[in-house]
Parts: sequence; structure tokens; C-alpha cells
Amino acid sequence: MKRVLVGIAALAVGLGFAAPAAADPDTAFSNELHTYGIYGQKDYNAWIGKITCKRLATNLDANAFEAAHFVHNQLDKDATTEQAWQFLAAGLRTYCPDKLYVLDQAPRQ
Repeated sequence: MKRVLVGIAALAVGLGFAAPAAADPDTAFSNELHTYGIYGQKDYNAWIGKITCKRLATNLDANAFEAAHFVHNQLDKDATTEQAWQFLAAGLRTYCPDKLYVLDQAPRQ
């Protein structure tokens, strides 16, 4: 029993010194894009996602269709329309979740 308590205490001390898990949103975003078959440089894709958010925030893109069109123009020439929408949704979730409503509004436009 004493060994178990010593083991638990050692584990607790080790966890106390462990670095907090800091998720890198750009890496998580890149990993999600890979599940859709969208590749490319992580920094470039992150830039597209962040710029898309800024374009929506400043009303340069008034709706999800305009934002998806912008995204599609930035992706590889072989990218599909579906991939552009997947990229847009992932970008909004990652970089500006407050703009997710534009996806909800898309079917009504």
C-alpha cells in the first residue's frame, strides 16, 4: 500500500512539472485540412484562414458564398468546391468561431 501511495505521489509531482498542453491552432487546422485532402504549407493555409476571417469581419465578403469563392481562388487549382467549403468551415471554427453564423445563413441566401 505504501508503494502505491509513493507511486501516486511521484506521478502527481511529475504532472505538476509537466508543461501545460498548448495547442497550436495552425497545426490543428493543417491536420484537419489533411482529412479533407487539402495540403499545402501550414503557414500559407493558416494565412488564408485568418484572412478569410478578416474579410468577413470587414464585410469585404458579405456572406459564406463570397468567402468560399475567395478560399477556392487561393487553393490549388485542382481543389474542389467541396474542399473550399470544408476549408472555410474549418477556418471559421479555428480562427473566428464568432463568424460561424455565416455558414448557418448560407442555405437561406
